Amino acid sequence: MSWDDAELQDLVLLQRGFDITKAEQRTGDVPVISSSGPQSFHNEAKVKGPGVIVGRKGSVGTVYYSEADFWPHDTTLWSKDLKGNHPKFVYYFLQTLQLNRFDTGNSNPTLNRNHIHKLPIKKPNFEEQKRIAELLTTYDDLIENNRRRIALLEEAARLLYREWFVHFRFPGHEHVKTIDGVPEGWKQETFDSVCETIGGGTPSTKVPEYWNDADVTWITPTDITRNNCLAILDGEKKISEAGLKKSSAKLVPPYTILMTSRASVGFFGLIDREVCTNQGFINIIPNVEVYRYYLLFNLIHRVDEIRSHAGGSTYAEISKGKFRALPVTIPTSDLLEDFDERVRPVLDQVRVLKKQSDAVAKARDFLLPRLMDGRLEI
Repeated sequence: MSWDDAELQDLVLLQRGFDITKAEQRTGDVPVISSSGPQSFHNEAKVKGPGVIVGRKGSVGTVYYSEADFWPHDTTLWSKDLKGNHPKFVYYFLQTLQLNRFDTGNSNPTLNRNHIHKLPIKKPNFEEQKRIAELLTTYDDLIENNRRRIALLEEAARLLYREWFVHFRFPGHEHVKTIDGVPEGWKQETFDSVCETIGGGTPSTKVPEYWNDADVTWITPTDITRNNCLAILDGEKKISEAGLKKSSAKLVPPYTILMTSRASVGFFGLIDREVCTNQGFINIIPNVEVYRYYLLFNLIHRVDEIRSHAGGSTYAEISKGKFRALPVTIPTSDLLEDFDERVRPVLDQVRVLKKQSDAVAKARDFLLPRLMDGRLEI
């Protein structure tokens, strides 16, 4: 296999994107792709797909691909000329260049296309590019298929919750009287009476002992907000046993409902082992096991309400006191057990699919640099 010596501009010529404000956007199906990815849609495209988009300002060096026509935002660079190369190969190749290292901004990260066009690279012929792109696309298609299945499963659980507990169309509802706006036998409680709420903490970053050789899973709001489903598999960082003991972080049991309570309020996750969190959480442990998934979807359904109780001058935060005082309606035990039996396997399947996707992503990420520098031959 022969790869030719070249420069990046022989693979792709990049051009600055086009400014457009949210107010200027009109309803349509054309993705407006910023340095953070597709953030909105418009009724007009500036560029015909397929194309590659690179983060120029803000999230520098991020790489996106669009098969369809698109609008590359001013915060990006886009593939004005692919120079006859395979567009998907260019997309994967750019991911290996760590373009964020060419940041020229001071206060605001910025990527200058003139600084990267002359980068020396090695480039295979088109047929080799196509084979590499098709292999990597197979991995990405598996991940995307799982993402869609996860979204459908979680939506099915949310719809079931709304059908039964918002619209009161639960099994046998025709034979149940409504008293004071709720079905007979349902109880009005507060969260304080149906669950335990535990906060978190952060060990001092000035003490290496709290972070080195650490094996205690420590979850931050970013671990939740960057996740694409309710199943959390791990945290980005870990703390040591000493860090756990010397901070306000506390271990919570497996499948505790982790709810972000500071800044990004009202995001949720479940993890299948003991973990601790930083102070940006209210961790919810139901008093009765059968309450778990009911309370989770009750909270998801009430996110706007929860956020309305968040105060703070610097950033929004809902206190444990305010959260504990919120009312919650508890249905009958039989109905909760029925809901649990239906929803639990759905969320178990979500976790299985999430683990599969992570394994596929790790395999792809292992192959990617080796395929892009010719170490692996197809």
